[in-house]
Amino acid sequence: MSLGIIGSGAYDHRGGGGNYLCLPNDPKYDKYTNSWETTGAIYGTEYEVSSFNPFTNNLHNHDAPCAVCFVRSRGSQLMIPARNDCPSGWAKEYHGYLMTAHYGHQSTRDFICVDWEAEYVPGSQSDKDGALLYLVQGVCGSLPCLPYVSGRELTCAVCAK
Repeated sequence: MSLGIIGSGAYDHRGGGGNYLCLPNDPKYDKYTNSWETTGAIYGTEYEVSSFNPFTNNLHNHDAPCAVCFVRSRGSQLMIPARNDCPSGWAKEYHGYLMTAHYGHQSTRDFICVDWEAEYVPGSQSDKDGALLYLVQGVCGSLPCLPYVSGRELTCAVCAK
């Protein structure tokens, strides 16, 4: 397992990448300049859970770390949204809450599954607002009410086989 920090485009930018990346804690550079050009940009990501925090730790405004795991004996991985368990024959690696960018922000992001025992980068509670992670709630209408409940935070599970 390798540890890093979640990176993505800023929440208020229109362009750039649309997914969250697990950036290493020890980047390596080839050719570079130390001056800012008008190019793509990547920012650290912080949790935005001030109105409701279902996690075991107080995560609001802390930077979000990430981990890349490899399990040799399991060749397939699946993230199941709106479930906190795995189908028969699959091993649950972890479960938690579905998170993504805020629906009202200018850019879109992938949905990711954040472990219910999520951690944060120590000393990072400074509200720098780069990329942001918000809980995902179901919205009734085109999504059927019952079994879904409008406004209820969705769980997720990461399963391997």
